[in-house]
Amino acid sequence: MRLSDIRKVYPGVVALAGFELQVRPGEVIGIVGENGAGKSTLMKVLGGVITPDGGTIEVDGVATQSFTVTESIRAGIAFVHQELNLFDNLDVAANVFIGREPRKYGLFNIVDTERQRAAVAPILRRLGANFSPQEPVRNLSLAQQQIVEIAKALSCDARLIILDEPTSSLPLHETEKLLEVIRGLKADGIAVIFISHRLHEIERACDRVVVLRDGKFVGELDRAEVTYQKLVRMMIGRELKVVYTPPSAPRGEVALSARDIRTAAYPQQPVTLDLHRGEILGLAGLVGSGRSELARAIFGIDPVFGGTVAFAGKEFPIKTTGDATARGIFLVPEDRKGAGILLDMSIAQNITLPDLWSYSRGGIVSAAAESKRGERSKADLDIRAPSVKVRTGALSGGNQQKVVLAKWLAMNPQVIIADEPTRGIDVGAKFEIYRLMRGLADAGVAVLMISSDMEEVIGVSDRIAVMHEGRISGMLTRDQFSEENVLMLAVGGEGNKTGVSA
Repeated sequence: MRLSDIRKVYPGVVALAGFELQVRPGEVIGIVGENGAGKSTLMKVLGGVITPDGGTIEVDGVATQSFTVTESIRAGIAFVHQELNLFDNLDVAANVFIGREPRKYGLFNIVDTERQRAAVAPILRRLGANFSPQEPVRNLSLAQQQIVEIAKALSCDARLIILDEPTSSLPLHETEKLLEVIRGLKADGIAVIFISHRLHEIERACDRVVVLRDGKFVGELDRAEVTYQKLVRMMIGRELKVVYTPPSAPRGEVALSARDIRTAAYPQQPVTLDLHRGEILGLAGLVGSGRSELARAIFGIDPVFGGTVAFAGKEFPIKTTGDATARGIFLVPEDRKGAGILLDMSIAQNITLPDLWSYSRGGIVSAAAESKRGERSKADLDIRAPSVKVRTGALSGGNQQKVVLAKWLAMNPQVIIADEPTRGIDVGAKFEIYRLMRGLADAGVAVLMISSDMEEVIGVSDRIAVMHEGRISGMLTRDQFSEENVLMLAVGGEGNKTGVSA
């Protein structure tokens, strides 16, 4: 299989720019890149989910401009996604043949369970599985469930299996089992594309590693050439454009202290972090490192499996979001449309929604009070709309994000946790958000900024905490800031002269 000059452009974003790749039978290819490098877009092109704007995909000497999903399956391409797509109320064989069940008794069209299980048994033996076709999927571990997904691919005569972050949620012993399965696929002549942020596994499993950056093929390394340093340098390769604005005063006392917090994503990894008044603490890490889960746990959305949180030196329970908001701790969520604003409500209504009692008399909300608060926020944050009565869904992404910030600013924030605060907004709006966050910090608010944008996290933060697989892998002060240091810690290596205390 060969991909030539694959291009895909979204408004304002070049997702793939002339990408080239050749896949040979029995070859394991690692694909690495920063968040947003184009890996997901590439996989969607191969799977027929999206149509590229240009280029060709060649299979067995026949070139085409794009696949449909059906054509991708016919070409022998199969996916094992990070989020597994299995039915835990069915057994293994039923999951392998879901939608393609063998039938019996003619008009009665009954699923032939015996034939289904008989067909799956040799596939499981081939993969070295230690469970039977009739085992309910709910009884299997994550690694075993991934083997079921691979069995599903083999049942469709897959020639190329794409594994997307297959070990991100696996303990060490189950990771070893999956790597054995990959070696078995290779021995059978099946090609594997292995997408992972775990570079040590890339080094062990892959024959060569392809590096993507900003949608482009940057280069590749043979297995013997792969090192953390080489891959990180290839993954970076650009100049920073965000100019740092220093704080107007030294940072203050600790506002929020998290001690040994354990989240659902990584219950075995305690996180300890101190956030000071007057600072912007950047929280960096790759997708799946546990940053958003930590924020949701501190804010009371998700359960905490251990540890404590203290505000201004006093511990408090974090069982609900009310526990956090009562102390002025607010979260600007990653998904502003799904969790930050109500698109069909007006600007003023969104801003006042979390604190309606402050705009009510006798239990009835005052439209005049809402409008007054909305107008003040509109002016303070430069929300660009003809009126605060405008439907929030009609605003640009940047102005929607300002509305999310405005609703918390109206409630005297002490701590702001901003999860990907500039995702999906234009450059001009980004710098306005940066200015707002710096203004909050200068006013004594403690700001925790979670960001996957390397330029942003380096150009905006006063300190950077880096997460890797659910733990703080390092803490950087400004004299230690570099893309190489951040990315090295994010993939589990060691940065240059970095500490690990928070």
